[in-house]
Amino acid sequence: MDINGGVYPNANGSPIWPASTFTGPLVAGNVVASDGSGTLAGVGETTGAANLGYASMVQSVVVKQPGSGGTAVTTNIVIPAQSQITDIYAMVTTTQSAGTMGIGSSASATAFTTAGAVSVATAGQITIVPGTGSTQIGNWDNVGNTDVQIVVTFGATGSAVVTLSVFYVQGINLAS
Repeated sequence: MDINGGVYPNANGSPIWPASTFTGPLVAGNVVASDGSGTLAGVGETTGAANLGYASMVQSVVVKQPGSGGTAVTTNIVIPAQSQITDIYAMVTTTQSAGTMGIGSSASATAFTTAGAVSVATAGQITIVPGTGSTQIGNWDNVGNTDVQIVVTFGATGSAVVTLSVFYVQGINLAS
């Protein structure tokens, strides 16, 4: 996702102010490695049990349902390899009567939800879940060994407009 901070007029999705860029993953905490004691650190202490944690990241994009032609929209959301998706939200700002969509990747239209799992017939925020499919659950737990570009596939053509937000923990390399 191209983000150009500090540029005016700023493009949709780019901040008006300059930003800091990290190559990640971003971890924070004051006790980097455990000293083996099992003791928890107090304010300002740097010994005890390790307390590092990963920062949660988010990428958002406005997705417009195609009015004609195909139904898939390749977004500019790219999730880094070995990341864990923790949440996906859709803010439906323009509805499509009886409309649906699914969240996938450039490799699989059903990588993160089943086809048509998300309704765009009602305005407002929707919490998207992987459902009960082992493929989708596994892909949320670890997107794999390469970066993943998010693709939204609508059930039909129409006029829905959705702001899609994908929250993830970068490079945590989980696989249950």
